Amino acid sequence: MSDAFTVTAATLTYAGARRALDAALAAAAEIGGAFNIAVTDAAGRPLAFARMDGAFAASGPIAADKAWTVANFGGLASDARYAAIAAEPDVRDGILAQPRVAAFPGGVGIVVDGHLVGAIGASGGSAAQDKLVSAAGAAAVDGVG
Repeated sequence: MSDAFTVTAATLTYAGARRALDAALAAAAEIGGAFNIAVTDAAGRPLAFARMDGAFAASGPIAADKAWTVANFGGLASDARYAAIAAEPDVRDGILAQPRVAAFPGGVGIVVDGHLVGAIGASGGSAAQDKLVSAAGAAAVDGVG
């Protein structure tokens, strides 16, 4: 039900999060890397997480922060967030000083029927690899629903 005071919004389920996580893990295995992968709902709350064997434990929170950043900044990929604010030093520095904001590659929105329903973040490889792994996870859910 929706009226002038409420909004009904779609969000990712645990099953959707597992689908994204499993696809991201498959992409990571194909690369041959060891990644941390975090999947959140549309509000940035954790739904699923994996730390592959050999992945640096310290990059786990980075993966989670990438997903959180995407979810809490309207679905814009984490690296696109930096590009959007790079030309405005005061804005850039202020946003990047906030806890949990990760404005570098590896965080991607999960979109179903044109709506942001969740986000996925990967950390453990190069910037391009992190983005590839998270994008593979998002693609497994995007358009499904």
